[in-house]
Parts: sequence; C-alpha cells; structure tokens
Amino acid sequence: MSLTTNKNQLVMTAVQGSVAPAHQWAPFEVGSAGEIFSWPSTGGITYNVKIGDSVFGWAGEHIESGVSTTLDHKNSKCAAGYQFLSCCGNQARVISGEAKGAIGTVLGHHGGVEHLMLDFPDATLEKLTCDDKFLIKGYGQGLKFIDHDDVFIYNIDPNLLEKWGLNERDDGKIEVPVHVIVPCYAMGSGIGALSMTTGDYDILCHDASVVKEFSLDKLRFGDFVAVLDHDNRYGRTYRKGAITIGVIIHSDSPLGGHGPGLMTLMSCTIDKLVPVLSEKANVGAILGIGRYAV
Repeated sequence: MSLTTNKNQLVMTAVQGSVAPAHQWAPFEVGSAGEIFSWPSTGGITYNVKIGDSVFGWAGEHIESGVSTTLDHKNSKCAAGYQFLSCCGNQARVISGEAKGAIGTVLGHHGGVEHLMLDFPDATLEKLTCDDKFLIKGYGQGLKFIDHDDVFIYNIDPNLLEKWGLNERDDGKIEVPVHVIVPCYAMGSGIGALSMTTGDYDILCHDASVVKEFSLDKLRFGDFVAVLDHDNRYGRTYRKGAITIGVIIHSDSPLGGHGPGLMTLMSCTIDKLVPVLSEKANVGAILGIGRYAV
C-alpha cells in the first residue's frame, strides 16, 4: 500500500551557505583505547570520501563527505535556520565561481560544528574553491504521514521519502528499508540533545563483539539505519519499544563516546516502523549520487 503525506502543504525556502573551513581540533587527540593521533577532521572540500563509501578505515575522524558548508550570514540568530530548513535529498546549487550553476544534493547536518554536507559530482568538486557559495531549496520540515500521526518525520525531502521504498502493510505497520540495525546501547554522543532538526548523534563502534554481532562494520556514508529502543520524537532518549530511523552523515571516530554520525529521519514509540535489511538502503543508491553516480 502507498503512504500519503502532506508534501503539498510544505513550504520550500531558500537558504544560503558557504564552504566551512577545514578544522584541526587539537595538535593531538586521544582515542578510547589510549591511542594518540593527529588526523584530519571536519570541514573543507573532501574529494575522495563520498556517499556510499565505508565510514571506517580513513586516517581521519568525524570526516564529512563531499562539501562541508556553514551559514553565510552576519545575523548569528539565523545560524540554526540553515541546518533546520535543509533536508536530506534537497537540491543544492552552486551560485558563485567557476562551478556556478552546478547542481548537487544535501546529505545532512552535523551537530556541534553546525555543518551541512553537500554531494557534488567530481567535475564540480574540481572547480569549487573555499570561497564559493551554495543555495539550498529547503523543503521537508513539517512532513508527516496523513494516516500515521504517531510517526514523527524530520529532515528528509518528501521526494526522497517517496523513492525510499517504504511499504505500508495490511496490518498498518510500515516496512522501512535500512542497511544496518543498531542496538540501543551502541548510541553515544548526542543522547539527550533536543536538536532533532539541526544535529546528529553517534554510533559507538569501539566494542568489536557488538560491531560483529550487528554488522556495524557495513556502515556507509548515506546509509539508512534503524536504532532500536530509541525515541527521537522530541529529543534523543532510550525508550523500550521505540524505534528511530536515520541516515549516516559522518565517519567513524576513535574518540570515546563518538562514532559514525546519524541524523534523525523518523521515530515512533509504538510497534509500527519495521526495519527491513537491504543493501540498497542508501541515499546514493536511490538518487544515483556519490559512488553510485553513473
């Protein structure tokens, strides 16, 4: 059965950002096992890390694929609006420089650094500079299912939602394709935050037995992922029987309490969202972007 949404009632709003500078957090950092490292982290234009790539194995931490962007506005009170209005799957357009007019796609937002990650083809990345600007057609906040008020939806373009492959069963439950299912106790940094529409939270991958049991080593940028017993309706908290669905927006990290970042897309506290494992449950695979670009 098809799911009906209120997409025709949503407001589409332009927001504008620019390249976020690449950042070094400290001369050296200490991982959860006591390892010392000095690695690249957030920000900048990243040429070789893309949607569809593994979030593991990089000599970097909290790496953001593609172009990391941030608010370009003198009014700091508007800072949250850039992330809030920009949803996964939204159109991004370059509005300056040699790549002016090129079209890309929003992946998601990263809390703390307040970055928004954009995917562009290689030919566009080669033309971009750190002075370039981007216009996002912000569209998706306020989205809901007409017949399922108990399912909360955030941060996703309604057109991407329609292409995702959700299926409403005869018993009223909704099957949701995901690549990985994460246990509640594997969630870390970001728990307790109220920033459902402007941030993310991290999947902990420091325990080898948990990684193996739940196939967390399969996580890729852009993957749709389910988190069991987590309620993300009004904040991130444990609630038995709840379920949250999100998208992976940054890489793994050796820092204690940190790991691959997940941006919330859906949450429900009753037994209604049913995660169904699928290798194709990835933004890139659905939209033909990142490593899946033709």
